[in-house]
Amino acid sequence: MYSDDDIQYALETTEVLHEPDRRIDTFGSTSFEFRLISELMDDVGQIRVRSGRITAEKPRILKPEPFGELDFEGFGEPARAFAEWLKERLESSALLRYGFSFRKSDVTESLVHDSLAAVSDRVIAEARSSGNPLVAVIQGVDDTWEISLLRFTIEMIQKSQRINLFDFKRRGLL
Repeated sequence: MYSDDDIQYALETTEVLHEPDRRIDTFGSTSFEFRLISELMDDVGQIRVRSGRITAEKPRILKPEPFGELDFEGFGEPARAFAEWLKERLESSALLRYGFSFRKSDVTESLVHDSLAAVSDRVIAEARSSGNPLVAVIQGVDDTWEISLLRFTIEMIQKSQRINLFDFKRRGLL
C-alpha cells in the first residue's frame, strides 16, 4: 500500500515528456499507448521502461436527477420564480464521467543501462518517429509507477473535457 507521501511524491515528480496528439474521443473509446520511464531507486544508471496500453472509454453524460416541484411555503411569487430559475440551471448542468481500462497483462518492461536523459531522448524520438498520434511518454517514479500513469489519465481528461462538452452540445445532447 502506498503512503500519502509516496502518492504526493509521485504526483509532483511525474512528467509527461511527449503527449498524444489526440484527445479522448467523445463518441467512442480511445486506446493510448504509453512508455513509462523510471529510474531504479537503488541502482544508478538503471532505467526501467514500461510499455503498455490504457483505454479511455467514451465519456458519459451525468445529469442531476430531475426533481419535483420545489416548495417554498408562505413565500409567494418571487420564490416560485427563484425555484424555476434554480430548476433550469440544475437540469442544464451536466458532468462527464470518464472510465479507463488498464490491463497489467498489456504491460511489458525492460531494463536499460544508461542515463535517464539518454533513455528519455531515445524513447521520445521513437514515439515521434512512429507517427502514432496516441503515444505518450511519461517519466515517473519506479515504485509508484501506477500513480504516475494515473496522473497522465487525469491530464488527458482535463485536456479532453472541453472538446467533449462541445461535441455533446453540437449534437444536442446537452
